Amino acid sequence: MAEKILMIALSPTMEEGTIVEWHKKEGDNVETGDVICEVETDKATMDYESSQSGTLLRIIKQQGDKARVGEAIAIIGEEKEDITEILKEIENEKINPAPQEKKAKPAEKKQESETVEQKHTKPREEAPPASKPPTKEEKAPPTPGRIKASPLARKKAKEMGVDLRSIRGSGPDGRITVKDIENAKAITPQASLSNETKRIKGGIIPVSTMRATIAKRLSESKFTAPHFSVTISATADRLLNLRESINSKAEKKLSLNSFLIKLSAEALVRHPAILSSWEEENIRLFDTADIALAVALTEGLITPVVRSAESKTISEIDYELTDLIQRAKTSSLTPEEYTQAGFTISNLGSYGVEEFDAIINPPGSAILAVGAIKTEPIYDGETFRPAKIIRLTLSCDHRTIDGALAADFMRTLKAMIEEPAEALI
Repeated sequence: MAEKILMIALSPTMEEGTIVEWHKKEGDNVETGDVICEVETDKATMDYESSQSGTLLRIIKQQGDKARVGEAIAIIGEEKEDITEILKEIENEKINPAPQEKKAKPAEKKQESETVEQKHTKPREEAPPASKPPTKEEKAPPTPGRIKASPLARKKAKEMGVDLRSIRGSGPDGRITVKDIENAKAITPQASLSNETKRIKGGIIPVSTMRATIAKRLSESKFTAPHFSVTISATADRLLNLRESINSKAEKKLSLNSFLIKLSAEALVRHPAILSSWEEENIRLFDTADIALAVALTEGLITPVVRSAESKTISEIDYELTDLIQRAKTSSLTPEEYTQAGFTISNLGSYGVEEFDAIINPPGSAILAVGAIKTEPIYDGETFRPAKIIRLTLSCDHRTIDGALAADFMRTLKAMIEEPAEALI
């Protein structure tokens, strides 16, 4: 008997997804576990695996179409089966959609949510694109026929004025990615800056699923959690010297963020109440220092999480962080790799920003904003001397964290940054 294939929640925060590409066409045989299409969620592009076997009788949502969770995207059944009634049913559902909350409640979608983690999806087996930008010589000649590119890549190409036909895709089967577009743009000779090219081009950009989710989650955080922030300055000379000493002997250079994650984890061990979450009736305390790092992508912000950072070395954290960031840039992180952090770090130091407040990343109750390291004169009791100063701002949810607790945590973190060797022993 023919059945509808419904859009399911492929990430914990997903409410709707966009069909990136169908891997099956109408009339194709489908087996349980077959990847029938790719779906762009709020944070990644995921494979959609069929839980049913049969013939793909009708595709309801075409490539580029959006579908809410619970909405029919296709019909599967026996070959040449009459699907007239199901099509009428789908049309009626468009006219009289079911209440949104009935589709989105996790408890009512237990079976479907199980499919998210175990059955229907798996991380896209997309190889990360080569980090080396293509040279002019490597640019592919115009390719006849259909060009494989994600909707996001097509949108990016249009915005940047890049001809898709001139690009060799680095994704599976030569699919063109956003990174390919950016690399192609980087090697395109720049036109002279005439008055004409200096004109600002306005326009309207459709909100992507990812951007919409970011807006919703951050609005909920900002307007429901009573934020307050505390700022402290620390001398980072010893931290930088320690990092330089380690990196001078290491094959792979350790990032400053890896040190900050480790030192924050050590500070959280000493102040576990910072690792908390407001749950209306309860305050939940996390039992591991799962620390997220805010990573800016072209499409929006994502926060890959280093789990149990308190039990890992800086080298282990750096290795894991590098892998997470690389896969974040290719939209291949699984939901459990970018959600449910108890603490988040946002570092804008590389942009020259000296100090800023960040919005808390739920379900955590605190986020650390890291500014640029600047050389400033400090008074050591006898004379002024130059020192490397870093400013740190902790945004807190006042429902779970009081000012004194936040200040005590920051005092501990400051001491660890100023004497990192002692903190890491």
